[in-house]
Amino acid sequence: MGSTPPVFIGAEEVEKHLHRASLLLPALEAALANFSEGAAGGVVQPVRTVLPVPRHGGYLGVMPAYSAADDALTTKLVTFYEHLKDSSVPSHQATVLLFDPSNGTLKAVMDGSVITAKRTAAVSAIATKLLMPPFAEVLCILGAGVQAYSHYDIFTELFTFKEVRVWNRTKERAVQFAGAARGPVRVCASAQEAVTGADVIVTVTMATAPILRGDWVKPGAHINAVGASRPDWRELDDELMKNSVLFVDSRDAALTESGDVILSGAEIFAELGEVLKGTKPALPEKTTVFKSLGMAVEDTVAAKFVYDAWSAGN
Repeated sequence: MGSTPPVFIGAEEVEKHLHRASLLLPALEAALANFSEGAAGGVVQPVRTVLPVPRHGGYLGVMPAYSAADDALTTKLVTFYEHLKDSSVPSHQATVLLFDPSNGTLKAVMDGSVITAKRTAAVSAIATKLLMPPFAEVLCILGAGVQAYSHYDIFTELFTFKEVRVWNRTKERAVQFAGAARGPVRVCASAQEAVTGADVIVTVTMATAPILRGDWVKPGAHINAVGASRPDWRELDDELMKNSVLFVDSRDAALTESGDVILSGAEIFAELGEVLKGTKPALPEKTTVFKSLGMAVEDTVAAKFVYDAWSAGN
């Protein structure tokens, strides 16, 4: 008897079972806390391996993780390309492999792009819930790609903002984003205009040099810095990095992969999991930065959620 072949769960099916990123919040909060618990938390996860593809300006990332609490084993393969000539191809593409942890059998191959967009936005929302100033009224999104849409969706579901602003390097994409949004979105002519007076800022760009300056940012604002996932890429300038309280998903990853952290020399105050566990305070009264690099265990719990929902329906 041959073993059962793995199932393939495509983007449409993943979206059907994960129609709201907020469905992942309980699993992600637990995973972040378990990760920050160290060995006792049962998360086994190396810093991602990134293979450059110099001829084409791309990268291949390999992200394995095992979560004992979920008894789930996955690896994500993700490609990201800086300057695609063909803009119909997304800058990031991903596939998640889900294994049976008891014997190593591959159970599912699933689209990882929807999972990446949703789990990243959900983790930013967790950080924002903990770190944003009370009575936050203005949300600003810098960037208008896939992550801008996923962040907009969960942020407007969970929080009440009086105004949402967007800025993008190419204005057409910002206009397109505003047109697709559920509510009114103000398209700004510059990043400075978008950021001035904003309470919560999300940077989801492919920038390699800073696009957000500390002297533009309102004291007490909260920033989710999601782009710039290479050690020589930046989204935030030194002034902002050094004058904010810095939270990260993983200390090891931030010190290996984040140009914003490495090149500014900013000191990491806490991992998000430490705040969730209560071992470090959130400090919402301060200007805070959450540097999100994305962790493999986030993909693990998201993939398990999708697979369990798919299995229940089949």
